[in-house]
Amino acid sequence: MTNLPSREEIQDVYKWKLEDIYQNEELWEKDYDEVKKQLSQFDEYHGKINTAENLLGVLKLKDEVARKIDKLFTYARMRRDEDNSRANYQALADRAMGLLVEVSSSISFIEPEILSLSKEELLGFMEQDEDLKLYEHYLTNLLRMKEHILDADREKMLAEMGEIAQAPGDIFKMLDNADIRFPLIKDENGKEVELTKGRYIKFMESENREVRKSAFEAFHNTYKGMINTLSATTAANVKTNIFVKNQRKFGSSLEASLFSDNVSTEVYDNLINTVHQRLDLMHRYVRLRKKALGLDEMHMYDLYLPLVKGYDKNIDYEEAKQMVIEGLAPMGDEYIGILKDGFNSSWIDVYENRGKTGGAYSWGTYGTHPYVLLNFQGKLNDVFTIAHEMGHAIHTHYSFKNQPYVYAQYTIFVAEVASTCNEAILINYLLEKARTKEEKMFLLNYFMEQFKGTVYRQTMFAEFEKIIHEKAEAGEPLNAEVLQEIYHKLNEMYFGPDIHIDPLIDYEWARIPHFYSSFYVYKYATGFSAAIAISKNILEKGMPAVDAYKEFLSSGSSDYSLELLKKVGVDLTNPKPIQEALDVFEKLLNEFDINVMS
Repeated sequence: MTNLPSREEIQDVYKWKLEDIYQNEELWEKDYDEVKKQLSQFDEYHGKINTAENLLGVLKLKDEVARKIDKLFTYARMRRDEDNSRANYQALADRAMGLLVEVSSSISFIEPEILSLSKEELLGFMEQDEDLKLYEHYLTNLLRMKEHILDADREKMLAEMGEIAQAPGDIFKMLDNADIRFPLIKDENGKEVELTKGRYIKFMESENREVRKSAFEAFHNTYKGMINTLSATTAANVKTNIFVKNQRKFGSSLEASLFSDNVSTEVYDNLINTVHQRLDLMHRYVRLRKKALGLDEMHMYDLYLPLVKGYDKNIDYEEAKQMVIEGLAPMGDEYIGILKDGFNSSWIDVYENRGKTGGAYSWGTYGTHPYVLLNFQGKLNDVFTIAHEMGHAIHTHYSFKNQPYVYAQYTIFVAEVASTCNEAILINYLLEKARTKEEKMFLLNYFMEQFKGTVYRQTMFAEFEKIIHEKAEAGEPLNAEVLQEIYHKLNEMYFGPDIHIDPLIDYEWARIPHFYSSFYVYKYATGFSAAIAISKNILEKGMPAVDAYKEFLSSGSSDYSLELLKKVGVDLTNPKPIQEALDVFEKLLNEFDINVMS
């Protein structure tokens, strides 16, 4: 579609209904004013969280205000996302953000004051007042952090250096999003076009190999031209992490980073070590890709070209919904009922319009149903996006329904489990009903790419982060040459002997945002592996596995993420879930190999 419709031209049936959050903006303004007034109430508790009564009072007030600001912010941002060109909604979102900052500032004293109490005092307060039992997990988690909390002056110092600590990431974002300029390259028609980050992937999927090569070289040469600046920025981020871990008395930067999620370094190491043991599968995938593309020599710029050309048929929205409903049937009647309710009750904003935020997401606010933003284009990938985002939405639905506000939000560590689980179950269904060899190969390739990009590539990133931090902690320098050498060797290890590791790939690390905000990328790989293990369990064991999974979905953050996953049969403190996920990858490879050879 060359001319996008305006928001008003989209039929209401294809729009989400934000009126379910606030029926009108007068009600939004009323809540806004109430929060403003309530902020002064926190002053009554400042320096006085020394009794059970005051502890309960400040926690209840915090939850009440936080719930309202969540609602205000979510509504305002989603209104803006409908059409970013509308000044009134830009202003509404700005006001919500400003109020959020005020709230954060007003409550910042609470946790330090709680942490100034002894464990015995806190336990005593919970015995004195039964209502404090609600906050037991929250308070226990705070106590867990106590040994790494410093005296007031040093804590203030660390807090004040927060902006400095974020500087490497901010510098990279400014370079990458504002300052960087890519050269012109020739497209498939021989026309000179400007290379951009957005266009880069499209060029990598071009059937014209010269276009792919040209885009790859131009893209990475641009980062090569800034490599000393970017290596210094990366090194600064690493040094900041080391400074914080030293101050807080952790054994390593990795340990310090994982601590907030109560995740041991064992989980991180299990991921890397298990993937190492199954690198032969990744090497085999590269070999199969080389064979399917008919290449004598495979290069890094050949890794993203679709293996099945011209298959991606058009699918209308109603058909897409039905595919998701049928595909997720193993989840049982209750889950499917919630899914259908989401489809029929204005949870989803379906089509692109002028000014609408791109991509897809699921969001919501406690006390209302979840919401999903799509930009549906009618391709198979859009069907998977529906399944993915509705996985998040139904996770939110179960958590909001079954948890009090304080535990209703789930952590990033488990966030991708529900969405990826849906995708895995859906693709199993589509593979079973595939009518042609091309359709089957298209689906197999789609799923294998998920393993390549989410398990192997993200684990490679995680290993790079671990290596560079360990080197710096040992006093070794992190200059451009060192970083390039580490990254080159990792690419050789992960992609294997059947691909030419182009020298320019040595500069790829410089463009990866994860490396300027350390040690979270591993969560993509662990979350994907957990989801694959859970989906396999559901497909093999049926409703008992579904019931356990629904309990997981209903748990929010009422326990630590690793403990919640254990309840659904996934223990990431041992290698088994990663191994089982890679077993699925091996089966896909076997099936793809048969089809390539036939």
